[in-house]
Amino acid sequence: MDTDGTYEARGDARAGSPGDRRDDSHGPQAHPVPRPAGPPPPMPPSMPPPTVPPAATGSRPRPVEPPPAPEHRPVTGPTLRDWLHVPRVDAGPGTWAYGHVVRAEQEPESAPLRQLVSGALISLLAGVLLWSLIYNGYLGSIWVWPLLAFTPDSWPGTTTGETSLKVYYALMIIVMLVVFGRLGRWAELARRVLGHRTRTAATAPAPPGPEDDLAEWPELRAAGQGEIAARLAAAVRDGRMNDVDYIRIRRAWQSVRADPSRLTAFTDEVRAHGAAACVHPSHARDLPVRAARHDLLGRQVLLGTVQDGQRNPYARRGTGLALDPDLLGTSLLAVGPPGTGKTRALVRPVVESLALQALAGRAAVIAVCATGTRLGPDDAYDVVVSLGDPASAYDLDLYGGTNDPDEAATLLAEGLVGDLADTDGRRATTALAQLLGPFRAAHDRLPSVPELRELLDGEPTALAALREALDTKGQYGMRRELDTRERQSGTPGDPGPALADRIALLDRPAFAGFFDTSGRTRPFSLRTLEHPLRVRIDLPERGHAEASRLLARLILAQFTANAAARADRSLFACLVLDDATRTLTAETLRGVQRLRSANAGAVLTLRTLDDVPEALHTSLLGAVGCRMAFSGITTWDGKRFAEAWGTEWVETRDVTQRTVFADQPLTRAIHAFRKLVTGKAVTTDAVTVRQVERERWSASDLAHAVPAGHAVLSLRTVGGEHAPPLLVDLGG
Repeated sequence: MDTDGTYEARGDARAGSPGDRRDDSHGPQAHPVPRPAGPPPPMPPSMPPPTVPPAATGSRPRPVEPPPAPEHRPVTGPTLRDWLHVPRVDAGPGTWAYGHVVRAEQEPESAPLRQLVSGALISLLAGVLLWSLIYNGYLGSIWVWPLLAFTPDSWPGTTTGETSLKVYYALMIIVMLVVFGRLGRWAELARRVLGHRTRTAATAPAPPGPEDDLAEWPELRAAGQGEIAARLAAAVRDGRMNDVDYIRIRRAWQSVRADPSRLTAFTDEVRAHGAAACVHPSHARDLPVRAARHDLLGRQVLLGTVQDGQRNPYARRGTGLALDPDLLGTSLLAVGPPGTGKTRALVRPVVESLALQALAGRAAVIAVCATGTRLGPDDAYDVVVSLGDPASAYDLDLYGGTNDPDEAATLLAEGLVGDLADTDGRRATTALAQLLGPFRAAHDRLPSVPELRELLDGEPTALAALREALDTKGQYGMRRELDTRERQSGTPGDPGPALADRIALLDRPAFAGFFDTSGRTRPFSLRTLEHPLRVRIDLPERGHAEASRLLARLILAQFTANAAARADRSLFACLVLDDATRTLTAETLRGVQRLRSANAGAVLTLRTLDDVPEALHTSLLGAVGCRMAFSGITTWDGKRFAEAWGTEWVETRDVTQRTVFADQPLTRAIHAFRKLVTGKAVTTDAVTVRQVERERWSASDLAHAVPAGHAVLSLRTVGGEHAPPLLVDLGG
């Protein structure tokens, strides 16, 4: 069992990206699930419908419940039953709740070591002196009065009397050791010298009763489903169930409680498939590789350890720091130069945690990164969109899955020219709507990239063909929209040229076949956020950096719009941008702020705040609830974080030394002799204690005092709880 008590990963480590290895990370103890042939059965009502296009699921076979684990199989981690029995202690935002031990709020006062040594020696000498006086009779016989008072007069001089006297001596020695040991604080000195603090011996919690034992499914038993509970409890005991299975079936039962009409389908599913019941539409029951430590019961992923130093509150020192949807729901911004571990220490653990929760039917995650970024193997995702790669099985819907020309124009304008300060976003939206509306009316679809580029460029042939198609269908209102766009083309302030230049970035040979609207490809749409999806979108940073920024900005705009417009917000939806450089605009920041009320969030990483327009720095830090500064940031970036984190009241001690002038001749002579020996005048210390207001972290400290492999992280939950900036060891 690992020290944190989480699982060691199991299963076959399927081939993934270079560098992916199944290390001592944490997953359930269960055998790889055999996959029989045959088409998948229909999804039970207790789980959402399939979340990817039909071609994504194909005809994958339905997994069945694995056989019990053989007894000879070595166990290197806790069983699922033991994992469920470990208490989770909620000790504030970001605290790793699994097996957490609550610490005192304030650090106990500790005397200087020199004072402890001198006190121990003095008490020891005093005890030896007192015992010598007693033993040699210098204090008379009064110390043996209790013995004489409670023993018969016939005992002195006998064997019994001698024995009783020796026992009395031993008791006296023990009493003196206890008394003088407490006076000299011997125990504290021993702890300090040996280099460790005594810890209160925590008694192992008693095994929970059947009504509280999560491994026995008490909720099902309380609802009268004893047979189903016994079937699932047996799967837990026999090792046929992992943590993802447990959380997935538990969530399915919660949906049954919300809608009792699903009870029959739920019970039939459990009887037929056991631990493999209510499986994810991909039929996966775990990730092929786990690179971080997870506690799915608490929905947490462990990032590191709060440093045991003066910078952090005493109650948080040495504790684990974890993220969960309640924190990610306020969105997170991480800033750090290249090489500080933003992808390794933050992005991948968060994506991995959300992917596991998606398999359990509790989340949807969309990870956007550059091609080649190590965010896990392709098998860990339901949909992988590799833009610019002809072998990509999926395409990206340029319009976010909408057929409304006005909505499509709003999202597309934000992606194309939202970062241009000299282009009016509203006029750009209007210009696009004047083209998308007529095209939609004429062809019952939105234009592809080459078609839209021709219209924005004002190509006479394209405009004439569109006008003719509108006349054929009798769409005279849309004909007027097109005529208006032609009249406005070329006027001062017309956004058409800027839109045409930006859409031309996507009309390149590398993107041929992508962003198709004719139905020949399988486009992924962000309209599917109501389903537990695992999606990774690879952007062609190498060779098409500007197009990648445009696409990332478009995806962010589509995500904020679709996440807030979901009818079913029971799933936590999260967008992870591995590099948010030049993707943030004033409108997208307003959308990010709205995510916390829609059970959604975003994780944004930047190399420096200068990758965002300076006018948006304050808005950006105010829009997110969790802020993370990695080691190595500049003082300019540190200044922004210091302003966002504010100040706090601290107690300071000012010591002033002044020379002592004696009035008595003897005292003056002693002071003169002391000065002659030491070379220093006799002084006295004046201590002033006061409360002052200081920055929690200054810009200079953030730039120079954060060790490598560390980060300063402040947290805030959706409910408003917050944690002060904590110095975290990301490798601990």
